[in-house]
Amino acid sequence: MKRSDIIDLIRAHSEHDDIAFNNAATIIAKDFETSGQPELASYIMALIARTRTFVPQGVTEQKYDFLEKVISNNISLPLPQAIANDIQGLLNALSKDVGINTVLFYGASGTGKTEATKQIARILGYQLYAVDFNQIIDSKLGETAKNIAKVFQEINDIGDGAIVLFDEIDAIALDRINQNDVREMGRATSALLKEFDKLNTRSAIIATTNLYDKLDPALARRFDVQIDFNRYTHDDLVEIGESIAKNLTKNNQTIKNDSRTLKKVLQSCPDLPWPGTLKNLIKTSVAFSDPLNPNDYLRKLYQRLHGYEPDSLELLKSQGFTLREMEVLTGISRSTIARTLKE
Repeated sequence: MKRSDIIDLIRAHSEHDDIAFNNAATIIAKDFETSGQPELASYIMALIARTRTFVPQGVTEQKYDFLEKVISNNISLPLPQAIANDIQGLLNALSKDVGINTVLFYGASGTGKTEATKQIARILGYQLYAVDFNQIIDSKLGETAKNIAKVFQEINDIGDGAIVLFDEIDAIALDRINQNDVREMGRATSALLKEFDKLNTRSAIIATTNLYDKLDPALARRFDVQIDFNRYTHDDLVEIGESIAKNLTKNNQTIKNDSRTLKKVLQSCPDLPWPGTLKNLIKTSVAFSDPLNPNDYLRKLYQRLHGYEPDSLELLKSQGFTLREMEVLTGISRSTIARTLKE
C-alpha cells in the first residue's frame, strides 16, 4: 500500500468528497487483493458499497408500482459451509461490480433462500426491493407481459445500491393462473427472457425458486450465478437446530439451556426438516412449554420431530440418551428408569 493512497483517503474524508474517498478506498482494496489478502479487500469494498445508498435530505423518495421495500433484519442465519462459501463469493462479486448482477437461489422451501437475500442486502448496505407478483399477474390477455416490462423499467430506474428480489420467480414463469391458458403464461416467460436481456448492469436481481426442475431452461440460463440451497447434511441441520434454540431460549427465564440433551433430541431424528420448518418446530415447542417445567420444551420438541411422546425407555436408550437425559424427557426419576431398564 502506498503512502499517497492513505493521504488521498484522509484528504477525501476531511473534504467530505465521497467520490474521491471511494476511489482511494478502492485502490487500497485492490492492493490488499493483489498482496494475498482477499478477505480484507472484500470487507473494504462492502463498506464502500454502503455509501451508495445515501439519499440527501429533501429528495423525494421514488414510488414504484410493482416494487416494495423490504426491511433487512440482523437475525443470525446459520448456513452449511458449502452454501456460506458461495454466499461469500457472491458478496465479493457484488461489491466489486464485476458484471455479476443476476442470481438464482434454488432449493426446497425453508432452506434459507429469502433470508440469505435479506442478509446480503444488509451486509452490502443495499436497499432491498421485492417484486409484487399480485400486481403483475393479470387475467386480461397480454397484460401480464406488459406489466413485466414495466417492472424491469422500474428496476433499471433504481440504479446502484439496490437488490431486487423475485421471490418464487416461478409464479410468473410457470402456469399458476389458469392451467388451460398456457399461451398467456408462455407470453409472460417470453417477456421475462426479453427483459433480462435488456437489464442494465447497475441493477442486481436475486430470484428464488422451489421448482428449479420445472423452470424454463432458457430463463435459468439468463442468471449469471446459480446457488443450490439443498446442500444440508444431517449434521448441518443438527448444528442449525442448536443455533436456533440457543437464540430462542437465551433470554427466556423459564427455559433451562440443556444443550447436550437438545443435541441428542435433534440427532435422534433421522429425517430432520429444512431450517425454516425446524425453526417453527423449535419455536412452538418453546412457546407451548410448561413455564413450571424448564425442560418441557425438549419433550415437546422430541414429540414434534418424531410424532410420538418420549415414553419408551428402551427406545430412548437405543437412541443414545443417558439416564439423566431420559429423566429430562420423561420426568421419571433416574433411579426408577435404571430399575425399569434392569428389569
